[in-house]
Amino acid sequence: MLYRKNPKTGDKLSAIGFGAMRLPTDEKGAIDEQTASDMLSYAIENGLNYIDTGYDYHNGESEAFLGRALSKNGLRDKVYLATKLPSWHVESREDMEKILDEQLKRLQTDNIDYYLLIALSKTRWKKLFDLGVLSFLDEAKKQGKIKHAGFSFHGDFELFTKIIDSYDWDICQMQYNYLDDNFQAGTKGLEYAFQKGIGVVAMTPLRGGHLADKIPADVKELFSEADKNRTPADWGYRWVLNRPEITVVLSGMSSPKHVIDNIKTASGTEPLSMAYTELELVSHIAGVLRKQMKVNCTNCGYCMPCPEGVDIMACITHYNNSFLFNDFETANFYYHSMLGKESNGTGSASLCIKCKKCNEMCPQGIDICKVLAEISDYFGDTG
Repeated sequence: MLYRKNPKTGDKLSAIGFGAMRLPTDEKGAIDEQTASDMLSYAIENGLNYIDTGYDYHNGESEAFLGRALSKNGLRDKVYLATKLPSWHVESREDMEKILDEQLKRLQTDNIDYYLLIALSKTRWKKLFDLGVLSFLDEAKKQGKIKHAGFSFHGDFELFTKIIDSYDWDICQMQYNYLDDNFQAGTKGLEYAFQKGIGVVAMTPLRGGHLADKIPADVKELFSEADKNRTPADWGYRWVLNRPEITVVLSGMSSPKHVIDNIKTASGTEPLSMAYTELELVSHIAGVLRKQMKVNCTNCGYCMPCPEGVDIMACITHYNNSFLFNDFETANFYYHSMLGKESNGTGSASLCIKCKKCNEMCPQGIDICKVLAEISDYFGDTG
C-alpha cells in the first residue's frame, strides 16, 4: 500500500480509503456483517488505514457495524476513523453534541480521528454556521472527542473557498473523477485546498459505479485498446490518484473483489505517474460519456427516502442507462418490472407530487421533480 501525508496533520493515510456507505447486504437489505467484516479485516491487513462512514449510512447501521467489527477484531488502533455530522438532523448546538456522543457510542471509541460536516451546500453551511458549529468543533477537540475537523462538500467553487477560509480545517472531502473535474469545487477547488495545506479526500472516484462496469461497450473498447489488462475502474482510480493534491481516494466497498482490486490499484499508482497519452485518452472518453449521460446523478442517496415512495435513484438509473447503453428496451423492461406497471407502480416516477423535498437534499443541484416528470413520460408511466 502507498501512503500520502495529510499536509495539515502529518498523518500518513492510505492512498485508498474504505467507504462504508455501500457495504454488502443480505436479501433483507441489512448489512451482511460476516462478508463486510472479512472485507474490512483484509483491507486493514493489506495496509488500508482510512475508514469513512456516516450517521445515516445503511439506515444508521454503518457506524454501529464498524464499531463492532473494529472492536471485535482489535483493529481500532490500526486505522484513522472518519464520520460526519448530518446537518439535516441538527436544529441546535445541543443536537450536535447529542449526535456526536451517539456516534462515539455506536463506533465504540473514545474519539473520532476525522469528524466532518457532511455534504455542505450554501443553505446547510449557513444553518450550521449560525448554530455555532465552529465553536462546537473547537470544544469537541478540547474534550478529546474528535482529533481533526473537516467537511464534505457539494456546492460551487465560490462557496468552497468561503468555507475553506472560515476555519482552520484539517481535511476536506470533495467529489472528483474524470467526468466531474470541472463540477462543483472541481480541479480549482482541489488546487485551492492544496495551496492552503489541507488534506483532500476524493469521493465518487467512479461516479457511484458509473465509470466501472456500467460504461458503454464502445467506451470499454477504447480502454481495452490502450491496455487490455486494465479495467475501466482501474483507469478511473488511477486518474484520481495521479493528482498529487489528493490525500485519499475514497472507495465505496461493496464486495470482496472491490477491496482486492482497489488495494492493488492504490498500491501501484504514484502521483503524476500517468503518461500524457493516457491522460489524453481519459479526457477523450470523458467527452464521449458526457454526450450520453442524461441526468448528472451519482447515486449518493441523499434524496431518499421519498415521502411518497418514489425510488428516485432507481428511476434515474434506468433513465440514464437507456441513454448510456443506447438500449431503451432493456431499461424500459427493468423500469416497469421493478417500479412501474408490473409492480403496481411501487416506486415509480409517477408517484411524485412535486413537494421538492428531494430537490433540497440533492448535492448535485438536480431539479429532481422535473426529471421525474420526464422519466414518467419517457417510460409511459401511469403508476
